[in-house]
Amino acid sequence: MFNLILFGPPGSGKGTQSEKIVERFGLIHLSTGNLLRQEILDKTPLGLEAKNFMDKGQLVPDEVVIGMIDTCLIKHPQAKGFLFDGFPRTIAQAEALDKLLSLKKTTICKVLALDVTEEELVKRLVNRGVTSGRSDDLDEAVIRRRFNVYKNETEPVAEYYQKQGKLERLYGEGSVDEIFQKLSTCIEDGMNQQSSVSAQ
Repeated sequence: MFNLILFGPPGSGKGTQSEKIVERFGLIHLSTGNLLRQEILDKTPLGLEAKNFMDKGQLVPDEVVIGMIDTCLIKHPQAKGFLFDGFPRTIAQAEALDKLLSLKKTTICKVLALDVTEEELVKRLVNRGVTSGRSDDLDEAVIRRRFNVYKNETEPVAEYYQKQGKLERLYGEGSVDEIFQKLSTCIEDGMNQQSSVSAQ
């Protein structure tokens, strides 16, 4: 099983690239935002618990999110692998995910981080706000705050995986196809390494 984390600040193009990666490599796209919405829609016990927190304006606790990821892994026993998008966001989440995956006799194989400058992100998100109508993308101050939260809380997760020798940083500016080409090369290398290890 080839498990991948796509990493990068808001506006780095994770959503666009995730779709292309899933299509090309046949991985299951595991976006915690989508999982949450689905569980709430299906009125599962975890979904109801999550909705309870969200209705109060609170963050959904890690154990609820990990529970949803566990459910998703169980639902897809034949999966070639999973693409984690937007998770883990903190070191505590990364540790919990590692623990869950080791119980499933699998692991994160690669973490691909899209590096984009703050100025480029602001430009992209303001454009996205204009076209998508997302009001949180129109306010430059809000965007910069989100970027700071990312640097302080999420960037350490990259270091966590770097220590495990799993992190690869890619320059995330350029055309969608150029970036996808770079990501694909890294994924193919990772998959080849993995299959040569399992063949031994």
